[in-house]
Amino acid sequence: MASIIHASQSTPKAPANAKGAKPVARRSGNYAPSIWSFDFLQSLSSEYTGEAYKARADTLKEAVKILMIPKVGNPLSVLELVDDLQRLGISYHFEAEISNLLEMIYCKHYKSHDEWHKMDLNLKALGFRLLRQRGYPVPQDIFQNFKDEIGDMMGVLNLYEASYISFEGESILDDARDFATKYLKENQDKMDESISALVSHALDTPLHWTMPRVEAKWFMELYEKRSGMNPTLIELAKLDFNMVQAIYMEDLKHSSRWWSNISWDTKLPFARDRLVECFMWSVGFTYKPQFSLGRRNLTKAVAMITTIDDVYDVYGTLDEVEQFTDVVTRWDVNAIQELPDYMQMCFLGLYSTINEIAYDILIESGIVTLPYIKKAWADLCTSYLVEARWYHNGYTPTLKEYLDNGWVSITGPIILIHIKLSTSITSTEEILQWFEESYDIVHHVGMLVRLADDLGTSSDELARGDTPKSIQCYMNESGATEDEARRYINMLIVETWKKLNKERENAKSQLLREFIDFAMDGVRAAQFTYGKGDGHGRPNTNKSHVQSLLLNPVV
Repeated sequence: MASIIHASQSTPKAPANAKGAKPVARRSGNYAPSIWSFDFLQSLSSEYTGEAYKARADTLKEAVKILMIPKVGNPLSVLELVDDLQRLGISYHFEAEISNLLEMIYCKHYKSHDEWHKMDLNLKALGFRLLRQRGYPVPQDIFQNFKDEIGDMMGVLNLYEASYISFEGESILDDARDFATKYLKENQDKMDESISALVSHALDTPLHWTMPRVEAKWFMELYEKRSGMNPTLIELAKLDFNMVQAIYMEDLKHSSRWWSNISWDTKLPFARDRLVECFMWSVGFTYKPQFSLGRRNLTKAVAMITTIDDVYDVYGTLDEVEQFTDVVTRWDVNAIQELPDYMQMCFLGLYSTINEIAYDILIESGIVTLPYIKKAWADLCTSYLVEARWYHNGYTPTLKEYLDNGWVSITGPIILIHIKLSTSITSTEEILQWFEESYDIVHHVGMLVRLADDLGTSSDELARGDTPKSIQCYMNESGATEDEARRYINMLIVETWKKLNKERENAKSQLLREFIDFAMDGVRAAQFTYGKGDGHGRPNTNKSHVQSLLLNPVV
């Protein structure tokens, strides 16, 4: 096995398309073309960019701060307001106020065992979820007697949502999740319409796993119909969504111009042309308006990853991908003559774009990041090469072998490096500290994205004859059926989320907490993208969400 994974690089050979060489039989992914034309993307515009809209938004934000927050009464009202602000997608405007409110609530009601006994299940569960999300050490023991405290349906729903903020070994929360899931399914026909909508939504995807912008768009429609809804909140939520969408449009247009300039969509027709879907990933990781540079850089990275992944998985020969890996590892533009024509275009596009990204970061922050980005790309291509060798040698890895490589080949580490270096660095020392402190976080994220991807794409990829994915590796190793294997992979997702939740609680610095929030949002983006199938490879799968989040304003 070691010889398969760690075989030394072969001496570069003549390119497969060199003059006089025999034609190479190549596979095809039979990918559908992009459904978003360059001209269409460049035509995007929004009216929500003027000073009048900004002034109105500022007025509404002050109304929330001055008129609402100081007047909030009992703990449940405070927590429900915070929950509404988060679900409407506007909590980032009130971080200081929310932090103060939750600190007050925690110290007064959730720090003491004696206080728990005075709460009903709904207050316990909602407070547990919101406080744990912020890193407060609220123990699972708060739910010691949850089966004896079942009251209204909102209490059970909030218990269900709270159970997903669990850590390893928290059996009470495991029991609570199983109980609440069963209870909600069995009693859904007894609920009123508004509660039933919340329950269906939660059972489809728990709130902790939901992509924030998708949730905001969905929740606005529900909140607006709610009895007692606050008109200031819904007006601000709609206006903010549309103003941020206008920023997304400019980021997408910028990314589209870059994609057109490097011409991979036309010059490398064997690969997926998924620029808009790649941009959706960037919104998933960095949805806040101030992170335009991060979204633009990440969109470029994901688009190049998509094409290069298709080189290794579908189009390239083993000799070619070994050569390409060697050239990327050396980062030597003078070595491209060793490569076939299509790979020369790949490497030149990668080389110029990454150097440009590193230069932009240098201008923005004054910090040299190119060595870290180059190494991340070399690590990614090396992991792709492992899988290419498995495929060409007809080898089916064990699940452990597959995942030990797969958490890197799914691109979690390289994406998180691009995010970190494009959003929040202040010094070279901070980068080195981040590498030291974030390894487990990056590993958990890579695992979660890999497992979500495999659940959504393994059927399509096996039909193309690709390397077996985690589902097939587990079936081959254990003799399980496909349904049993999928249940096992889903269990691994739940258990890995627990590890990531614990990392969030243990984060010692604000910068690390901010990074974990990016990381968690990236996992949510993966679960969203692959939740109904291959939302990245099949452009129509998430077309309605693209239109909803990027193109159509809220009215």
